[in-house]
Amino acid sequence: MKDVTVSYRFAICNEIFQKMPLAESCRTASDLGYQGFEIAPFTLGEDPAALSAEKRADVRQTIAGEGLEFVGLHWLLTAPKGLQVVTNNTAVREHSWDYVRRLVDLSADLATPGARRRPVIVFGSPKQRSSVAGQTPQEAVKHFKEGMAQMAPHAESCGVTLLVEALSPEQTDVICCLSEAAEVVKEIGSPAVQSMFDVHNAIDEFDSHEHLVESFYPYIKHVHVNELDGREPGRGDYNFFHLLRKLAELNYDGWVSVEAFDFTREPYDIAQLSITTLKAAQSAGLAIKTPIKII
Repeated sequence: MKDVTVSYRFAICNEIFQKMPLAESCRTASDLGYQGFEIAPFTLGEDPAALSAEKRADVRQTIAGEGLEFVGLHWLLTAPKGLQVVTNNTAVREHSWDYVRRLVDLSADLATPGARRRPVIVFGSPKQRSSVAGQTPQEAVKHFKEGMAQMAPHAESCGVTLLVEALSPEQTDVICCLSEAAEVVKEIGSPAVQSMFDVHNAIDEFDSHEHLVESFYPYIKHVHVNELDGREPGRGDYNFFHLLRKLAELNYDGWVSVEAFDFTREPYDIAQLSITTLKAAQSAGLAIKTPIKII
């Protein structure tokens, strides 16, 4: 009987904690059993890339001090206002990509010393990457590819991985399925540009999520988990067992990070239900013919 070893780890996105101080958020996550902490830059201030070196060190030390590892950044371009990376307006587009470059620097500065994996930057940001008036989706995709290709050398030199996130068609018209994200990754051909999988964003995919993960596994360097409607794991009927089992079978050793979009419940309740649901789904593998060994 062959064991399947679980080498991925659970993380949580920090916007779930809303106005809670960073230290308290990290302590709560750690106490609940999370090992990683993923940050939405807008939670750090109106211009997160402008954080001083002292503040960056404070954030890094606060995360590590609670026994957590900095995972990376997501929900990138909400702040400051006016960023748009695919517009035909060259000045706006170049300014926006320069801001992405500064976020790469921020991510590198927040990296946990001795971390097992390099930090990631999840490029979702639907409003800031969707085609604008007078522009075709094809033009927008072209600008997106060009921008990511330009960022790749800098990300690689900083030890940061940029992730092309496939978003659902209701959110954007630029890269709406995992196959399109994989094509971008292949076209750019840099180890610093990869992709990721998000349960909620895969709602309109034709294949099962297990099949998608297996088919595009070489490009998947990060995973976001949530219910199909965007709530936290455990609020719906999504069967996380199948996804987690497949990740274990594929020897995925990255982060499985909780990202929820419904903040009507208390942060602690969101975080607790999520980790309880995920650990129960993970443990369910122990009862089937090929057991999972958790490390």
